Parts: sequence; structure tokens; C-alpha cells
Amino acid sequence: MPGETINSVEALEGEAEKILEEARARADQIILDSREEAKKILSSQLALDEVKAQREKIVGKAKVEADKALIDSEKKAAEIRASADKKAKEITELLVNIVRGKS
Repeated sequence: MPGETINSVEALEGEAEKILEEARARADQIILDSREEAKKILSSQLALDEVKAQREKIVGKAKVEADKALIDSEKKAAEIRASADKKAKEITELLVNIVRGKS
């Protein structure tokens, strides 16, 4: 009977070793998978940061162009107003001269 007990204990120890080795292998695989996932997340974060930087660059450029277009439009509007005032003055003088009979 003591021999059977020793064999049973050895068998249990062997089974325990096998289970521990499988658990270690599984834990190592989980850690490896976690590291790979972390790398993916970090690389996607970098890509996201690059996208944000690119977006800011595009928005900044668009603002500069919009400001320039606004300034150009204001200049053109001022020129049109000045031209319209000049034309109105000329027409007014022409009408006054017609009324006075000096055409």
C-alpha cells in the first residue's frame, strides 16, 4: 500500500506540474497577446495624433485663405462703392446740367 500511495502522489505531482506548465504557457501567451494589442493601440494613437495634426494644419490653412478672400472681397466692395458714388455724382451733375439747359 505505501508503494501505491507514493505512485499516486508522484502521479498527482506529475499532473500538477503539467497543469502548472500549461498555465504558465497560457499566461505567457496572454501577456504576448496583450503586448501586441498595446502596440496596436499605441500605434493607432500615434496615427490619430498625426490625423489631428494634419487636420489642424488644413484648418489653419483654410482660415488663412478665408481671411485673405475676405480682405480681397472687402477691397472690391470698397472699390465698387467708390465707383458707384462717382457714377452717382456724374449722373447728378449731368441731370443738373440738363435741367439748367447746359447739356
